[in-house]
Amino acid sequence: MEGMYLIARIADQPVALPAASVGSVIEIDAIVPVPRVEAHVAGLFALRSRILTVIDSRVVLGLTPIERGPHMAAVVVTVDDHGYALLVDAVEDVVEASRPAPCPAILEGYWRAFAAGVVRRGEDAVLLLDLPAMIAGRLPQAA
Repeated sequence: MEGMYLIARIADQPVALPAASVGSVIEIDAIVPVPRVEAHVAGLFALRSRILTVIDSRVVLGLTPIERGPHMAAVVVTVDDHGYALLVDAVEDVVEASRPAPCPAILEGYWRAFAAGVVRRGEDAVLLLDLPAMIAGRLPQAA
């Protein structure tokens, strides 16, 4: 069975998010910093009278932070009844792709830790992100 996925880019790598988990795609112009939060929490952003916690996907993955400035791309998701804006480098499209398959062993470091599998988009394999783990900003616990 096929599913719909939002394809975004983080550090020039395509990643997939289940479209059912995505509320919207937005541009963020200003993030309000919050003291004493974990490094992956960039701050807060108000969207239509709703406060979103902004998560820097690059920091979660152990990379340099996304450059702050006007028009930062973000994907709005809800995890455990709370709204989040996941900063990404770019948003490409919503596509129909294959059901997730296990991750290949060649993935390294944080990329593998935050992967929920891979989906096929034509000939390309695209990493499916584990949204709750990304939002938490911590390596998923072993089962």
